[in-house]
Amino acid sequence: MALMRFDPFRDFDRLTQQMLGGVETPSRVMPMEAFRRGDEFTVLLDMPGISPDDVDLTVENNVVTIRGERRSPRQEGDEVIVDERPHGTFVRQLFLGDNLDSGKLQASYDQGVLSLMIPVAEESKPRRVQIAAQQQQSRAIGTSQGEQAGQQEQRQAETTGA
Repeated sequence: MALMRFDPFRDFDRLTQQMLGGVETPSRVMPMEAFRRGDEFTVLLDMPGISPDDVDLTVENNVVTIRGERRSPRQEGDEVIVDERPHGTFVRQLFLGDNLDSGKLQASYDQGVLSLMIPVAEESKPRRVQIAAQQQQSRAIGTSQGEQAGQQEQRQAETTGA
């Protein structure tokens, strides 16, 4: 697999959910979809309510780090009735395999979806290998040893002129 996933909050969320007796807590991760199309990997991350200006994307040693911040629209003095939307800083890290060219990663953001396009590294693409043929001495195939000996005598006689 070329793309490895690391989510530092997944175990914490699971532990919190167990401690609260199975009460569902809002997820603090960015839902992700990843697929390969030809010579390019595409990763889509849902980041609704986060402005593109509040998204930080870095690549270091084949590790892509996506950090986004969703600010609460509440103001001081607001009475909270329901609060199920997570706010704060969200972080997701993707570990890219050596077969991907992280130096050519491209990113775009549209309607709350961050799209990453990562090409397959040139040296990882399948390539055709030319097979060199070596010249071999011709010899009779399917003849008995006696026939081969007779053919050798005939060739010697032809070369000596007898």
